[in-house]
Amino acid sequence: MGAKWSQPGSRCAALSGSETGSRRLSITPVAGPFTLAIDAMGGDNAPDMVIAGLEIAAERHPSARFLVLGNEPVLTSLLGRHKRARAACTVRHAATVISSEMKPTAALRSRQSSMRLAIDAVASGEASGLVSAGNTGALLALSKIFIKSLPGIDRPAMAAIGPSARGDVVLLDLGANVQCDVRNLVEFAVMGDVFARTVLGLTAPTIGLLNVGSEELKGDDTVREAAEILRNSHIGPQFHGFIEGHDIAAGTTDVIVTDGFTGNVALKTAEGTLKLIGQFLKQMFSSSIFGKIAYLLVRPGMDRLREWLDPRRYNGAVMVGLNGVVVKSHGGTDAKGFAHAVDVAMDMVVHRFNDRIREDLARLGLDKRGTPEKNGRERKAPTAANDLPTDSGGSPRSATDDTHLATA
Repeated sequence: MGAKWSQPGSRCAALSGSETGSRRLSITPVAGPFTLAIDAMGGDNAPDMVIAGLEIAAERHPSARFLVLGNEPVLTSLLGRHKRARAACTVRHAATVISSEMKPTAALRSRQSSMRLAIDAVASGEASGLVSAGNTGALLALSKIFIKSLPGIDRPAMAAIGPSARGDVVLLDLGANVQCDVRNLVEFAVMGDVFARTVLGLTAPTIGLLNVGSEELKGDDTVREAAEILRNSHIGPQFHGFIEGHDIAAGTTDVIVTDGFTGNVALKTAEGTLKLIGQFLKQMFSSSIFGKIAYLLVRPGMDRLREWLDPRRYNGAVMVGLNGVVVKSHGGTDAKGFAHAVDVAMDMVVHRFNDRIREDLARLGLDKRGTPEKNGRERKAPTAANDLPTDSGGSPRSATDDTHLATA
């Protein structure tokens, strides 16, 4: 079940009473130091925001090491003003930058870009993971081609943490896969379970399949068959069943599983709703002298609410299912938000996220199953630029489209 809100400063809200000792996950962290690759040129305010974020991250994680890819003269100058980051970073020059408007096929040809070199560092094993605030579609497409999927994973997914009435929740997929079959949804549930245990520290996170109703007969054959597989799997005791849209904010389950189309719509709807509420509150408290007086009375509570819902606290969408840790920071974030994305990547590496996915896939038997056929056509993971799915105009679509994720 979801954790109760206590203090808004941590990624997973503190648990109350005796729950604290029983709900934390007992894990063996990775041994020895490791390096994260950083795409220093990705993002609206890069590279200044990135280096300032690494200064915060270096203070939180004194043993952290970062391979920073980007314009070397500029980065060296910025690091000169950030002592902690300078000590933790190794700079490697990248000649080009993948812009936010660049199509994934064009990004594929930019072999000396900061994003591509960061991906290459993970693919070669030089870095254990990467963080980028750059083009989402390019990052996903290039990661799938060069880092590749974990054995047994049909399609990687985008996962992120969001707020709810009962604590932080994990949502996936958020836009990487517009259409999903039964196997995809089952894999997402497995990866979401490991994500919640790794990042939120839950020993047995509850899992729900997003549907048009909670009754067992609701939905199409895909979600009903996926639900049946999950009920009979090793995570069956954690499977809550079907949940509806209102259950996301209610925190009915710790993990919410859906296809990328629905997940991205839900994400953007939640973002818009939060902005609308913020505008209403601002208008209400500033429209009259009585409203301003009322604001002074409720300001402590409003400050706490603002901190709880701060999008920077939830920054860092993870591309789960890849053979390496890839974290996507929101492009418009600031240094604090980027530092949170680094925190997520650190959690994934330290607690052996991918190893745990492999173990759970083996228990479920998905590591030995072939990709299911749909309507007689067998899918295969893209291995080159020409294998990427395209729209009617020849441009990559679906998993490679830039969904501009904002994990708020």
